[in-house]
Amino acid sequence: MSYQMFSVAAMALAVLSGGAAAFPGANLEDNPHAAHMLKCAAVCADCQVQCDACFHHCASLVTEGKKEHAISMNCCVDCADCCNLCATLCARQSAMSAHALECCVKCCEQCAAACEKFPEDKQMAACAKSCRNCAKECGAMAKMAK
Repeated sequence: MSYQMFSVAAMALAVLSGGAAAFPGANLEDNPHAAHMLKCAAVCADCQVQCDACFHHCASLVTEGKKEHAISMNCCVDCADCCNLCATLCARQSAMSAHALECCVKCCEQCAAACEKFPEDKQMAACAKSCRNCAKECGAMAKMAK
């Protein structure tokens, strides 16, 4: 996991477990959606890690000659980048987070669908589950952000 994503995940988890006092930058009184934004950031950070791991897994399969994993490999790397952006913007409660949330929902749904084509593969099943969870969380947050 990159240092940046570790920091985002750590900040989000600190707020979720300890409230606003655990992270002075998150003023829960100024933004009624701040706690949900931080929870969303943590879910996105987790999804980014799952997608990056699944990308590596799929890349290994492709190098073994299993070319049918090329589509999921590309979906995973793109989804990981989108989740990274969304986690960062949600953690800082950016006004631009609404755009990232909508994009993240689409990327996660597409990645989940690609990974679900291989239900017997535990790594891909875990990625699909994380993507579905992220899409659900981002979709709910996007509705609040409007």
